[in-house]
Amino acid sequence: MVKVTVDGIDVDVPPGSNVLQACEAAGKEVPRFCYHERLSVAGNCRMCLVEIEKAPPKPFASCAYPVAEGMVVHTDTPMVVKARQGVMEFLLINHPLDCPICDQGGECDLQDQAVGYGRDTSRYDEHKRAVKDKNLGPLVKTVMTRCIHCTRCIRFSAEIAGVPELGATARGETMEVGTYVEKALSSELSGNLIDICPVGALTSKPYAFVARPWELNKTDSVDVLDAVGASIRVDARGPEVLRVLPRLNEDVNEEWLADKSRFAVDGLKRRRLDSCWVKRDGRMVKASWTEAFAAIAAKLNGVAGERIGAIAGNLADAESMLALKDLMSALGSQNLDCRQDGADTDVSRRDFYSFNTSIAGIEEADAILLVGTNPRTEAPLVNARIRKRWLAGGLTVAAIGPAVDLTYPVQWLGDGPALLAGLRNGNHPFAAVLKAAKKPMLVLGAGALARADGAAILAACWALAAGSNMLTPEWHGFNVLHNAASRVGGLDLGFLPGAGGKGLSAMLGGGVDVLWLLGADEIDTARIGAGTFVVYQGHHGDRGAARADVILPGAAYTEKNGTYVNTEGRVQRGQLAVHPPGEARPDWAILRAFSAVVGKTLPYDSIEALRARLEQTNPVFARVDILPRFGCTDQAGPAGNPDAVAVAPFVPAIANYYQTDPISRASPTMAECTETYVAPTRAAAAE
Repeated sequence: MVKVTVDGIDVDVPPGSNVLQACEAAGKEVPRFCYHERLSVAGNCRMCLVEIEKAPPKPFASCAYPVAEGMVVHTDTPMVVKARQGVMEFLLINHPLDCPICDQGGECDLQDQAVGYGRDTSRYDEHKRAVKDKNLGPLVKTVMTRCIHCTRCIRFSAEIAGVPELGATARGETMEVGTYVEKALSSELSGNLIDICPVGALTSKPYAFVARPWELNKTDSVDVLDAVGASIRVDARGPEVLRVLPRLNEDVNEEWLADKSRFAVDGLKRRRLDSCWVKRDGRMVKASWTEAFAAIAAKLNGVAGERIGAIAGNLADAESMLALKDLMSALGSQNLDCRQDGADTDVSRRDFYSFNTSIAGIEEADAILLVGTNPRTEAPLVNARIRKRWLAGGLTVAAIGPAVDLTYPVQWLGDGPALLAGLRNGNHPFAAVLKAAKKPMLVLGAGALARADGAAILAACWALAAGSNMLTPEWHGFNVLHNAASRVGGLDLGFLPGAGGKGLSAMLGGGVDVLWLLGADEIDTARIGAGTFVVYQGHHGDRGAARADVILPGAAYTEKNGTYVNTEGRVQRGQLAVHPPGEARPDWAILRAFSAVVGKTLPYDSIEALRARLEQTNPVFARVDILPRFGCTDQAGPAGNPDAVAVAPFVPAIANYYQTDPISRASPTMAECTETYVAPTRAAAAE
């Protein structure tokens, strides 16, 4: 450690730290615009000036100046104060005075630091510079006259997102930031440019002129539009969610958020189910809760338990899945499934279906094999973490599956699972790389398990991990990357066919007379038997509701308190930010109310009692926001023959990143993204 004195305070900082970091360690605030702790140092803005003893008598940019043993730093001398005022005056020379109409108002670093470190008057009375706005696509709005050339956006695009589409042209006063050839940003992380921009040059296009930050109620929650479980903040005004922002969580999402999770929120108020519907004489008519419950109860009357089934959707919370499982059990049914894609999953051990390395643990790996997965679309934040590890050096990445741009170099081994045999027996060249690595890891895509040979692929990947130094008492390198927020929670709860129970295919193929869909919209509803009575419980009028005989309006993830388990197995809780619209209610409460109607009353009347039942069902639900990391001491593999894999190539699990669930399919912003990014690709492929 290096000892540094900052304004009379002694601190110890790691070697290689800069002076600004030493000032932060001492609790001293140093203004900055271009510096960001997750980006490379640019030294552009010159706002973080400090004075250093025994150095030339001038202010130094603390972000670009390394610490040295015994260094003495001053952050508030008259020279520093005057220098910062001068820098701020230069920054404001061309900045437009449009704070009253700027969406960054109230959350603007330039506003805050101009008040704290600037002058109270300006000596500049010439005409201000004006810069043409750039079209960066449907998500990011630009007002480039406000740009102060901090280059944070350029560095984020090139370093974190791995899509170097932004840059600077010209120099000095004529310098402009933008795309070299005007085009829409193609990164799934482009919304983070809004967060890191210290001024109002880059703001949210869908959120433009909608609200001011002081009007919003802010609620901490968890994202459910993929299986990463990013920490988010839900900002709402009255009954409406207006925006979603990331929260800092170093173990999961750091401070980033994927575009779909950020911008699909306008789908929360469209195509909503806010009242019950019952089919009468072939037509759906509005009904009361009493009428809807009576219609379901009448249909269930006399139906044997083995002819009743339930399917849980990708956005279901653990409380509602447990309530539905308990209801089905009370009705005598073992026909349950939470795997809408039909994945063949061995649940005899939790590490057979979890991301055991953990997302943060990716940074320890030195070799990664991706099997049947495209993390850039299935989990953009996991992909960003892999890129971060690659940037640090010493990482080799290989993949089996369709060749795509993952934003970092990848050795494409092929597109079929037959390659796994060569890697297991050491005949493939990359097998030597895995065996030589100290901490190799394998990432198996959930889509690969949805094939007919899913059990064989799971067994083959486990056998490869066991023979490639991935499974040791100190390191668990076998990972399954899910793309459904409810999947791991459903598997933990055993929301699967019981003894003699039917799975997804059997239930859809006419194996049941009554089918309860808990937000299940990703199934092929055309496969449901014509005589099957369908109860759809959900929050959007999507595919499942279109096939339903009775519709029960549920609450979306921002409208209820719910527990979710991410792909790592991390238990997290989302909080109610706004109340459900109309007559919609939390899903577990609907199931509890219905159970009383059919005389099978569930034994909990509050969410606290239901969560106690969760912990009884599986103790992992008691570890909220805690993820213990375990090595692997038992290398016995899952059921399945590793040599029975088919030769058919892997296919992408997600065809359109921007529309994967009822919320994003109802979002006008996601529809515009589909038109901008996906439609041209499909058209080119068709040609």
